[in-house]
Amino acid sequence: MSLIHSNPASDADYHDAIERVDDTPDHTSAEPGLDQVIGRSRRRFLQGGLGAAVGAFFLGGVPAPRAEAAQAHTLFPGLADGHIGFKPLPPMLDPDFDRVRVPDGYRAERFFSWGDPVVKGATAWKADASDDWRAQAEQAGQNNDGMAYFPFPEAPNDHGLLVMNHEYINPTLHPGGFTSSASDDGRISRPEAEVKKEQAAHGVSVIEVRRDADGHWQQVSDSRFGRRITATTPIAISGPMRGAEAMKTASDPAGETILGTLNNCSMGATPWGTYLACEENWKNYFVNRDPEDYAHRIGHKRYGVASGQNSEYYAWESVDARFNATPDDDQPHQGHVNETNRFGWVVEIDPFDPDSQPRKCTAMGRLVRECATVAVDDDGTMAVYSGDDTRGEYVYKYVPAGRYRQGDTAGQRRLLDEGTLYVAVFHEDGRGEWRALRHGNLGLTARNGFLSQQDVLVNARAAADVLGATPMDRPEWVAVHPHSKDVYVTLTNNKHRGNKPDQPVDAANPRPTNLHGQIVRWREQGGRLDATEFTWEVFLLAGDRPEAGSPDHLTGTIKGDIFSSPDGLWFDPQGRLWIQTDYGDDDAQNANMGTNQMLCADPATREVKRFLVGPRGCEVTGVTGTPDGRTLWVNIQHPGGSFPASDGQTRPRSSTMLVTRDDGGVIGT
Repeated sequence: MSLIHSNPASDADYHDAIERVDDTPDHTSAEPGLDQVIGRSRRRFLQGGLGAAVGAFFLGGVPAPRAEAAQAHTLFPGLADGHIGFKPLPPMLDPDFDRVRVPDGYRAERFFSWGDPVVKGATAWKADASDDWRAQAEQAGQNNDGMAYFPFPEAPNDHGLLVMNHEYINPTLHPGGFTSSASDDGRISRPEAEVKKEQAAHGVSVIEVRRDADGHWQQVSDSRFGRRITATTPIAISGPMRGAEAMKTASDPAGETILGTLNNCSMGATPWGTYLACEENWKNYFVNRDPEDYAHRIGHKRYGVASGQNSEYYAWESVDARFNATPDDDQPHQGHVNETNRFGWVVEIDPFDPDSQPRKCTAMGRLVRECATVAVDDDGTMAVYSGDDTRGEYVYKYVPAGRYRQGDTAGQRRLLDEGTLYVAVFHEDGRGEWRALRHGNLGLTARNGFLSQQDVLVNARAAADVLGATPMDRPEWVAVHPHSKDVYVTLTNNKHRGNKPDQPVDAANPRPTNLHGQIVRWREQGGRLDATEFTWEVFLLAGDRPEAGSPDHLTGTIKGDIFSSPDGLWFDPQGRLWIQTDYGDDDAQNANMGTNQMLCADPATREVKRFLVGPRGCEVTGVTGTPDGRTLWVNIQHPGGSFPASDGQTRPRSSTMLVTRDDGGVIGT
């Protein structure tokens, strides 16, 4: 049944319901994979004609490392000291806390919230949420998430564009929450006006920001750069999938233009000044009601598209035919059965050209994609790192065929259209390798259902199964150290680890029933971003202190302030690692953690200090800053009380906080 039908009363309840949906692995086979290393004999079975080898790769598990052993040495000598100078905060344990707190000497102020005007001439937000969909299409969407600051070169630390994702929507979007009705067969119907407003509250906002003569940051209200990209904005298909049969629908028989982007969580930014929005849990917006077709359609089944009467989230299919992915033989291209193939991509947006059309860059593959973190070597070699944010899924790297050259506009566009997608294998001995998702490579052949590179890209998960990728504990944000180019990934948690046959305990995912998550880091061989081998280690295991009396699988190795479920991850220009969390602050295992938080870690010493605590019920997600490190913006998503008004009455609003030091100094020092 769709979440919408239960119509939870609060943002917190609705977020918990969405989390329960997202907790379900999309890799549903109970059959474990039979090999880890290419070269051993494989047993594959056919599923929907694609021949995807299922699951993870070990015949058995390995014991979880003891805390002291996990930090006894490092494979990463020579790291620069990311000194942390602030006095850390204690965890916020007050069940009624409804604010943001930062250390002494710092200030956190509300800067930009759901409903604030974005487009020039947009109306102000109405506290009773009575704005219609037309107004919402020009205002900030809900659930601010990943974001990036793009400076103007003449004043990089005082003037720029702030671009951010709006991941999903809450019942508070409407005056009385979601409304719906259900037919006798269980199909849910939604009011068209509500659906249109929900679609308008998704997507991306671009705003211009400037520091005034008094040193205060302001949004430029009449900016020509103000722009909203929503679930109905026309977006071009770029790269290998443009015009592909798998991208054609009754609404777009040419397979060249997609309406909208969905569930944008984390992101990336290119060195040529464009923003990369990533489409995460798009799967939950679609339904295929044909059980026989669903059983054989790997592009639906392997990605977790709903197979009942309704989509998992909002029942948009009752109003917008695009979201009904049930095949219809009476329509061209079977109606909208291929619409699901048109989501899960990286969306490139040029914030400096408000008239430009965004494009979905299909060479990087279709995932339930968390981020697209870009790294560039001195010689112009690039890599784009992504996590596939579902328990038991994989870590990916895309390497463009060409090199970045400043000022080469045509060449820059090709970098995201021509290249090789890789998936990671984490071996038990600390070695790693990148296996290419290239047609013809290691079983990605017609015999296993991959007739072309287009088949590989549109079903990247199934291709990664065949290659023997390592299933991870919900891979989320990736961050690259600005100097060493070491790569870090958050593995938020995985209650299925060690409890499902395709997710055995292994060295990179060392705890069964992993409710707290970990951070893994690696160094590419020879320090080259295009390397196909790497060395890796567990940077830290999140969780409680050993003296708290928690069982082993809830005990962490953190040197400093404890936390659970690392999610957002970002390096500042000086090399400090900022960690943001997403856990249930009412869950029993998190009793000592307090509310969700942002922490700072020194990559050399592994010291962790708590910098910011958010209101009860929120997720802390998304962080960016000015090049001089003196200004940060941090997002507070789905707060559970009345934040940011914090008056006990006003409906809560996801908000972007502006963080500065009282003395104007560099944040974190």
